[in-house]
Amino acid sequence: MDRLIYLDNAATTQTDPQVVEAMLPFFTETYGNPAAIYGFAGASKAAVEQAREILAKNIHAMTREIYFTGGGSESDNWALKAVAEAYREKGRHLITTKIEHHAILHTCEWLEKHGYEVTYLDVDEHGLVKPEELEMAIRPDTILISVMAANNEIGTIEPLKEIGAIAGAHGVLFHTDAVQAFGHIPIDVNEMNIDLLSASGHKLNGPKGIGLLYVRKTVKLMSFIHGGAQERGRRAGTLNVPGIVGFGKAAELAFSQMESRMTYESSLRDHLIRRVLEEIPGSRLNGDSERRLPNNANLSFQGIDGNSLLILLDQNGVCGSAGSACASGSLDPSHVLLSIGVTKEDARGALRLTVSHQTSMEEIDQTVEILKNVVERLRAMDRKRSVSYTHLTLPTNRE
Repeated sequence: MDRLIYLDNAATTQTDPQVVEAMLPFFTETYGNPAAIYGFAGASKAAVEQAREILAKNIHAMTREIYFTGGGSESDNWALKAVAEAYREKGRHLITTKIEHHAILHTCEWLEKHGYEVTYLDVDEHGLVKPEELEMAIRPDTILISVMAANNEIGTIEPLKEIGAIAGAHGVLFHTDAVQAFGHIPIDVNEMNIDLLSASGHKLNGPKGIGLLYVRKTVKLMSFIHGGAQERGRRAGTLNVPGIVGFGKAAELAFSQMESRMTYESSLRDHLIRRVLEEIPGSRLNGDSERRLPNNANLSFQGIDGNSLLILLDQNGVCGSAGSACASGSLDPSHVLLSIGVTKEDARGALRLTVSHQTSMEEIDQTVEILKNVVERLRAMDRKRSVSYTHLTLPTNRE
């Protein structure tokens, strides 16, 4: 291959040159600590608040409802732990789904060890939560519902508006992990009755190491990191000014171009899925065919080992993923795929390819041709091993 074909944008994205340009002055020129009171720090503080305003505006939130964090996982941890602590007198029951990111699932496991109960909802074969089952799971002591906006592996978009309406009707707080969705599909925290929302900069062509937690002003929020008065006394530590500026700029670009990006990425995604399903026998699409992120294609190939597939794709210049980057290296099949009814064998043969507005149709076609060859090569190797094993003769025991 003449150049890399990068199709792992769900894991991370290339930082946009305009984002880098916006960040650079805050490393070397306007480097003041925004918490300081002297004039030199004023520019840093102003830049932080401008980014906060941009991020709030694009989800229809108030500026003071945005708190900066170190990334999506921190935001998820903060949302669940802070609500659990602040509302423990009301109840100790939370509801989530079996297909959440591990930042949610592992935090729920931690809460269970500290006296809380968690209901893990099933999803259907497309990865969709059933609102009626969610409503049935609500108890008098339920304090929080946490359902991701869109799944990070299979791309299924959850019915946030319906979930928010149910939560509101029962007086239960609603958190959504929007790390994969933020900047890629429209989100309105008021229309969807979202009380807390997590997002991360590096999923939308922004820098790594910066995220946000939206918290509706009526929600009681406990401090997550102690030691200073930053973020209105709730998250101590010197603010990552370049990261915040970059996050704001990336969001500004993503939201202003969202409609055109969605249309373009969807055309690439659909072309990729159609060609694979038509031209590679034993392939299947995982997740909902309609309610899915514009950039996500998750496919399984019968009789194929996913890690071997990724290695051969990499050797041919294609970057993809078997699932969540946070679970890479695990030998266990995806908990998401198992939850939607995919067999363990097919789950181990899954491939996630995620495009961006920078991906070309030519790259998609090249990827399909490479994928066809790689899948056939792996199946041929497997057939050869099977034949060799069948003709293997074992020595007989002799006296």
